[in-house]
Amino acid sequence: MKIEPHTEYALVLERKETIADGVVRLTLRHPDGRPLPPWEPGAHLDLVLTDGLTRQYSLCGDPQDRSVLQVAVLWEETGRGGSRHVHDLLAEGQEVRVRGPRNHFPLTEAKRYLFIAGGIGITPILPMLDRVAASGQDWQLVYGGRTRSSMAFREELEARYPGHVEIHPQDERGLLDLPALLASPEDGTAIYCCGPEALLAAVEQHCTDWSADALHVERFAPKAGADDGPREAFEVELAQSGTVLEVPAGRSILDVVEEAGVVVLSSCQEGTCGTCETAVLAGKPDHRDSVLTGEEQEVGDAMMICVSRSCSPRLVLDL
Repeated sequence: MKIEPHTEYALVLERKETIADGVVRLTLRHPDGRPLPPWEPGAHLDLVLTDGLTRQYSLCGDPQDRSVLQVAVLWEETGRGGSRHVHDLLAEGQEVRVRGPRNHFPLTEAKRYLFIAGGIGITPILPMLDRVAASGQDWQLVYGGRTRSSMAFREELEARYPGHVEIHPQDERGLLDLPALLASPEDGTAIYCCGPEALLAAVEQHCTDWSADALHVERFAPKAGADDGPREAFEVELAQSGTVLEVPAGRSILDVVEEAGVVVLSSCQEGTCGTCETAVLAGKPDHRDSVLTGEEQEVGDAMMICVSRSCSPRLVLDL
């Protein structure tokens, strides 16, 4: 099934099951039983829930099983409506519009792996564990959550990977001991972390002595201070038409180009999902996203136009 990452298509919700307190797993299948698009550990799927309500959820199934795609969704009382829609309105047998899979959190080659997951942040890490365990490489998972009953896939992980998994319920053991876990930088070790922003920020703080490419994170919300900085007007040139538009201080590039009639796929509007990633042909972006790595931002050949701005008077974009 050849589908481009931004193409929208329909799947059927085959199964919806509660797998932990406040967490449901969705199993999606093609209505005609066709094989689904290939994907790699770390990928996510866009669920187009309604017009104007699209959310990204990490794939947590088996990449080798092309018959289904699986995501797990946490109920968020103070969320923006995606989890409420999934938990309260989606029913088995219903058609679900999706886009993807797409991957901004790929598994890289390393001698050893340390996985740190917080709550629902376990989902993108699950297929990574299968891949690394099958390779025979050394690895460890430290998995924290509020309570044992809230930690999705906990029992499966303990049974499947004895000796490799440390379960850390906060109500029993307190917060993860990150200072001890990350005290000594290890050459050749890749750290993969996903979870609440407080966990990611703390892990980043404790990894300052590690090599620049050791830590890999995926965020569900913008990192602290991501959108800080001056907000000055600048111009964008749309290379495909030659149109030049002014982006005022109080508006985003995305707003301005959409107002000009250019169709750009977008979703989160906060620089976390990667949907609006746009190629930069000239100029220097002022990156304010939480998706691109520091190295990718330094290269400057792509940007998230929902939040990022410009360090140069004009940007030339491949739009």
